[in-house]
Amino acid sequence: MATLESLIGLVNRIQRACTILGDHGGEGMSLWEALPTVAVVGGQSSGKSSVLESVVGRDFLPRGSGIVTRRPLVLQLHKTDGGAEYAEFLHAPKKKFPEFAAVRQEIADETDRITGKSKQISNVPIHLSIFSPNVVDLTLIDLPGLTKVAVEGQPESIVEDIEMMVRSYVEKPNCIILAISPANQDIATSDAIKLAREVDPSGERTFGVITKLDLMDQGTNALDVLEGRSYKLQHPWVGVVNRSQADINKSVDMMAARRKELEYFESSPEYGHLAHKMGAEYLAKLLSKHLETVIRQRIPSIIALINKTIDELNAELDRIGRPVGVDGGAQLYTILEMCRAFDRIFREHLEGGRPGGDRIYGVFDHQLPAALKKLPFDRHLSTSNVKKVISEADGYQPHLIAPEQGYRRLIDGCLGFFKGPAEASVDAVHAILKELVRKSLAETQELKRFPSLQSDIAAAANDALDRFRDESRKTVSRLVEMESSYLTVEFFRKLHTEPEKLPANQAQGQAQAQAASNVDRYSDNHLRRIGSNVSAYINMVCETLRNTIPKAVVFCQVREARRSLLNQFYSQIGRREKEELGKMLDEDPALMGKRETIAKRLELYKSARDEIDAVAWK
Repeated sequence: MATLESLIGLVNRIQRACTILGDHGGEGMSLWEALPTVAVVGGQSSGKSSVLESVVGRDFLPRGSGIVTRRPLVLQLHKTDGGAEYAEFLHAPKKKFPEFAAVRQEIADETDRITGKSKQISNVPIHLSIFSPNVVDLTLIDLPGLTKVAVEGQPESIVEDIEMMVRSYVEKPNCIILAISPANQDIATSDAIKLAREVDPSGERTFGVITKLDLMDQGTNALDVLEGRSYKLQHPWVGVVNRSQADINKSVDMMAARRKELEYFESSPEYGHLAHKMGAEYLAKLLSKHLETVIRQRIPSIIALINKTIDELNAELDRIGRPVGVDGGAQLYTILEMCRAFDRIFREHLEGGRPGGDRIYGVFDHQLPAALKKLPFDRHLSTSNVKKVISEADGYQPHLIAPEQGYRRLIDGCLGFFKGPAEASVDAVHAILKELVRKSLAETQELKRFPSLQSDIAAAANDALDRFRDESRKTVSRLVEMESSYLTVEFFRKLHTEPEKLPANQAQGQAQAQAASNVDRYSDNHLRRIGSNVSAYINMVCETLRNTIPKAVVFCQVREARRSLLNQFYSQIGRREKEELGKMLDEDPALMGKRETIAKRLELYKSARDEIDAVAWK
């Protein structure tokens, strides 16, 4: 089995490491909170600070009237094999304090740094570690003294504020409560016992300490409390005798004060039979022994918490990305992996795995048909415009049978309108593809750690989309131009070979109208017929382009974006030197710091698991 010192010393080292890394909690319970600590609770002037100094064996805490402890003091005692005593503060990690008078001053200065030179309090703790061969391994938390009224310079809420702060520590199930009560006060009115009873009704976590036994009125004693008759706890009460004010003024050595305390109990007619269970030195050993028991009981849950946290930290490292190798091959591999991750998400948007690709279909199914319907064919094929175009096409010599040049000019004029919707479709799809690139970059978690690479990929993808758009514009323009270059002659031949089928009573009227039109080729009826014929042909072309424009856009833009969006980028990075690749993988400093913190925490938890296994079960 592990020795008492090795097990508690290990827990103390782990708590210190957690403190340095700032692993004090967050979501769920942290390792620091899972390990037991001792919170010192008592009313103002109950002797809390003197008890702490007696446990440490050093005079190091600020003194004065009113509220002296205005911030929680997390005090970690580390037993050493020998050598000089010294202290360290978390806020000054590289500085050692061999003089404990300087420790007292630093606590006062650090308190004022947060609260100012006032009587205000703060829940921001001061972390102090003391290394000495004269202490036992313990983590103690000195809390502001409970009070009943606010004094001048304090807000009215100070009473509730202090109680809430103290509760935030003692409510935790792994906190051992050291309830300090002065002997010259009725135990029934003790603030510390009252609070301990509320948060620990069974008394499993509470140790009662009676101070100022030497200041009780003559003829009275605290035996009813110490022997558990006035208020029974599961753990034995401990009485202590602190240094008197005269001893403090004379700077009596703490070791001498311990000897004087022992002499008091041994020579006391009331407490002599309890002398072996009294005093600050016994209290420290009692707490240390209890801590060992608690730690042993909770080792399975502590190990479970450590393993759960290790899994969470590994998952977080995988999410934000592991460190990148320094050689060019590893850097190129990382870049290609990032590109493939982005490309995969982009394809999912296009092909339906993620939203966005359906908007392209919306361009073809709604936007393009709506634009085609709005084309001004009616105005272009009005009777007046048809007459104007035909007249201009005939010149000084009117046409003999059919105004072919007029037909061609009317058709060319109508076909020219198709370029607008065709190019608008290209631009609309281009805008959608650019938006999908932006969304895909944002959704590629792996790329968030490399802002420079993210910008390079965005620029390369948008350049490629611009090229695809330009090619698509040329293609849809060619489709329109092809319709102008070669008209479907069969369409017009059928107009003459398939006369309209009219009722018998209308046939004669049509024959007469046709005869009249042969006489006057510029009659309204003749012009309307020309416009109708051209309109019918344009509708046929419109249906053709309504189908071929989407095909061209998909072929030139969507298909190429899906197949070769980053092809040119791949060929460029393959020729880059190691230094250039390194610049592309220039990570966000905040993310680098986060990874470093996670890695340190992971190392701490793994080390803690191994050490607890080795020490607790060997």
